[in-house]
Amino acid sequence: MRPEDRAGIACGTAAFWRVNLCLFAAGFNVFALLYFVQPLLPVFSDEFGISAAASSLALSLTTAVMAFALFFSAIASDALGRKAIMSASLAISAGLTLVMAFVPDWSAVLIVRALMGVAISGVQAVAMAYLAEEMDADAFGLTLGIFISGSAIGGMAGRLIAAVLADFSGWRVAALALGAVALVCAVVFWRALPASRGFGPGARGPGVLRRAVSDILRDRVSLLLFAIGFLLMGSFVTVFNYVTFRLVAPPFDLSQTAVGLIFLLYASGIVGSPWIGSLAGRLGPHAMLLRMLSLMALGLVLTIPDALLPVLVGLALLTFGFFSGHSVASGWVSQRARTNRAMAASLYLFAYYVGSAVPGSLGGILWDRQGWPGVVALTLLCTSAALVLVIILKRSRGHP
Repeated sequence: MRPEDRAGIACGTAAFWRVNLCLFAAGFNVFALLYFVQPLLPVFSDEFGISAAASSLALSLTTAVMAFALFFSAIASDALGRKAIMSASLAISAGLTLVMAFVPDWSAVLIVRALMGVAISGVQAVAMAYLAEEMDADAFGLTLGIFISGSAIGGMAGRLIAAVLADFSGWRVAALALGAVALVCAVVFWRALPASRGFGPGARGPGVLRRAVSDILRDRVSLLLFAIGFLLMGSFVTVFNYVTFRLVAPPFDLSQTAVGLIFLLYASGIVGSPWIGSLAGRLGPHAMLLRMLSLMALGLVLTIPDALLPVLVGLALLTFGFFSGHSVASGWVSQRARTNRAMAASLYLFAYYVGSAVPGSLGGILWDRQGWPGVVALTLLCTSAALVLVIILKRSRGHP
């Protein structure tokens, strides 16, 4: 952790712009590789002869494995350093994506995607801790917002590229293309990211780790934030997992390329994350989380009609609210943790990605049995529960 008497990287400096470039590239890389399979779920269903719920394992298995691997990546970064772990994570995840293009069957796809969860965890567990240790307090919120914007652009670009290439050349070509882009991002990150100045490696025995986790879990505010992260991600991923199935079917009958274009709506998250992250510093995180969750709920309701325009508007509102809400909640977790920041970030992200895996898979069962109304009912339940938790946070006067 950065010593209190040493200033962090300030806004406008050369190091500030290098950090922002690298964290943007890292966010882009991780989310492009994690989520490019989402618009391909109907393609996997057709090619491998599996159900919608089974095809969703291409995403939910990755996020479930990553949720558990986060802890090991956090431990490794405490011993080996933040930059080393993040650089290795980016390079290995790019290599695995290239391998995926050549696997022979569905079981092999799932093995590669499970290994991807381990690899990607190295960035997800460490990035927030790196920023909390290295950035000046005034620069932290903006830089974290830019990292999340990079994630939004990566998620958008990965999904869009995969959908278009799958239409014209097949999903394997999409995997090759994205793996190559990811290698470029990994090289940029390794060469340009400033070395840690506020980090000191330390031994992490089992007793130390137990105490660190115990200290974090005794903090009621952190526990509520972890639950909010679970519900945020559960709502968002569930909608985008199954809206592709809805849009390629009647009455919409969109092509795979047209369905891929809906991920351009991620632009709303790209704009929202830095802006809302900055506003949270002035107006308070409680107020911004309440607004963003309410916006998500409104967006979900708008997706109910069988008309393309309200569905698109609803998805845009949901995306803006999700990325902005995640920016506020994750930043709150990192700033609240005075020590063991990597572990605090890992616990938040554990809950966050379990949210992707559990409601994301449950949504497939509801889609198969009840169609889109079942998916909307599940996600509205998640956002409503998150709103209740934010109200509890406000009344408990929890602050970053």
